[in-house]
Amino acid sequence: MQHAVGSPLPPPHQPGQGPAVGRPPAAQHPGHPSPHQGSAPVPPPPPARAFPGAPAAPVPPAPHHAPPPPDTTGHVPLPPGAPVAVPSAPPTTATAPDPTGTTLAVLLIGPAGAGKTSVAKYWADHRRVPTAHISLDDVREWVRSGFANPQSGWNDNSEAQYRLARRTCGFAARNFLANGISCILDDAVFPDRPVVGLGGWKRHVGPGLLPVVLLPGLEIVLERNAERSGNRRLTDEEVARIHGRMAGWYGSGLPIIDNSQLDIPQTARVLDDVLARSIASPPSW
Repeated sequence: MQHAVGSPLPPPHQPGQGPAVGRPPAAQHPGHPSPHQGSAPVPPPPPARAFPGAPAAPVPPAPHHAPPPPDTTGHVPLPPGAPVAVPSAPPTTATAPDPTGTTLAVLLIGPAGAGKTSVAKYWADHRRVPTAHISLDDVREWVRSGFANPQSGWNDNSEAQYRLARRTCGFAARNFLANGISCILDDAVFPDRPVVGLGGWKRHVGPGLLPVVLLPGLEIVLERNAERSGNRRLTDEEVARIHGRMAGWYGSGLPIIDNSQLDIPQTARVLDDVLARSIASPPSW
């Protein structure tokens, strides 16, 4: 049996083995080597010549490489790597800047029972520009099984979860701001722990974060804490200890609002006044 020129030849017969099953021995013809001799390589067929006047074969187009996708999630751009810059004051100084129409990042500081969450929610709800509220306590409680409750004692585990929650809040704030959405964060930051407190917020959000301290009197804080339930309610001794540590913000240069005699809407209006001054003259922190 002859094989077409250019087709693969069957494997050579090995001594001591019979012919392959179903395959007769190759007949010997002039020009064909014996099965017991080495088979010469068969050259590939020459390329076919085109007929005169025939159109040239089309050249396949070069592969198209699509440009890399932008750094986005859907149509929402991700935050830049740089921290949030300090908001710039308007060019005119005739009137105070209007914080209600400016994209801002605000950190509302205060002890438990100061009204941080209530004021932050109200302030965010009544802005003229899109605004988000980010509560550190809410983010910390995303951890369900294995939640390290600071009320059971501040230890390495609770501090690690606190730092993780703060980094998460910082990334969320930068993400909102990168998309033109203001944000207000609230946290019980202590003045005597700058690394884990205010310094950490500045590192994760940036110098453009505007901190404001909400510090009513101790009796007001105790009354509000008594209305709480679950792990948000602290003992009176713990509330008094936290409130005493918060007094260290006096003389720090940060704006402080005593909302002992103010309701939530009134406190939000005072917060706008404080932020207007902070935009015009950012606090040093």
